[in-house]
Amino acid sequence: MIFKQALRRELSFTTGGVFLVLVTIMVTTLVIRILGYAANGSVNPEDALVLIALATLGYLAVLLTVSLFVATLIVLVRWYKDSEMIVWFASGLSVTNLIRPILQFATPLILIIALLALFVWPWANRESTLISQRFQQRDDLSMVSAGQFQESAKAERVFFIEELDVDKSEVKNIFVADSKNGRLSIAVSSTGYIENAAGGEKSIVLHNGRRYEGYPTEPDFRILEFNEYSTKIRSKDALAPAPRDREKTVNELLDDPNPAAINPNRAELLWRIGLPLMALGLVLIAIPLAYVNPRLGNYTAMFYAVLIYLIYSNLLNLTQNFVSQGKISVFVAIWPIHLLALLIATILIRNRINSSLKWWRRQLPAAMTRK
Repeated sequence: MIFKQALRRELSFTTGGVFLVLVTIMVTTLVIRILGYAANGSVNPEDALVLIALATLGYLAVLLTVSLFVATLIVLVRWYKDSEMIVWFASGLSVTNLIRPILQFATPLILIIALLALFVWPWANRESTLISQRFQQRDDLSMVSAGQFQESAKAERVFFIEELDVDKSEVKNIFVADSKNGRLSIAVSSTGYIENAAGGEKSIVLHNGRRYEGYPTEPDFRILEFNEYSTKIRSKDALAPAPRDREKTVNELLDDPNPAAINPNRAELLWRIGLPLMALGLVLIAIPLAYVNPRLGNYTAMFYAVLIYLIYSNLLNLTQNFVSQGKISVFVAIWPIHLLALLIATILIRNRINSSLKWWRRQLPAAMTRK
């Protein structure tokens, strides 16, 4: 009981520490990536923190899976290195007696991984897409700020307004540059106003200004003076885009009218179900994989752990692609990888039990001789 309590306590602290490290690395990577998108104009800089939080929530299931696997391995490797496993074996216990307390600790986390993969992952992806789409579908008027050059959503128009009176819909010292079909048009005016047209469309009307069309070096360059010039602002409603596979809920993935055809929905469902099963398989593999000779004290097991995780994860993604392309059925693809992981864990545990018995048989005659 003392050993089991110590095992759970160390697993809790180590899992928490590994998880915090992975989350920190993930957040740092997301900050760099999303700020790059904001700098390129793909997302609103004001939404950067929200997008980082949503992306982090979406990847929590994967991070928790890796944390559980690495923490189990680190704790058992330390127990072997510090000869605590010798005390465990000397108490008449074997490697198989580690399975129950470790699974008791891992089961709640595996259930959390399942909930995150099934529900939080699609919700976070959906919200991120809606925020990005809302920014892309904004109208040009929402970007106009006094004293700043602003680019339109499609990068075909540049606005500059020195003064803006939102209540009176009046603007002063306006600069509008349009680029359509390879032709540049620039309109400048000292005064103007915002006009609301039928159907929800809006326009900026410029008074007593000039319009420059074309390039000065070309023969068709023109300078026009106008009393009134109107440039339409395309007001768009932020329509909800059709959800991608990774954004669909479990019910939407299951409600498929044609499950026999090439089906990305079934492939996405396969990945979500496979993630908690992968967490279980990795924990079982970590128990025998953590063996370290106390006299050598090396950490070769960590190298094998990274290799096993990469192979396991890539195989899961590969089967997802096969199901998405219609090469295999989801019912056929859902069990071989996880069954193979269970088989590998069983073989390694049996091999570790036999090695322990051989060690005790070698130690028993020496102990009897000393007596």
